Amino acid sequence: MKNIYIYYIALLVPMAILIYLMRTDPYSSITISLFFFYLLVYRTYIDGKRLAEKGIIRNKDIWKMIIPGMRTKHARELYFRK
Repeated sequence: MKNIYIYYIALLVPMAILIYLMRTDPYSSITISLFFFYLLVYRTYIDGKRLAEKGIIRNKDIWKMIIPGMRTKHARELYFRK
């Protein structure tokens, strides 16, 4: 995930699928479950993996990205730097 373009694709493609699912059947339990999985598990892993590969955090600390404020703390490294 060092490449910023692959990182953005990994973030936006599942979000596009979720938006499509929410527009077709917004109150489905599967859609709501997938949305929370995306927010809590998938984004935590993807953001943590990017920071770990860049050497900012250790691999065993990826789970800490679920703590509120950690994405904000590393926003510059996550979203803007290659």
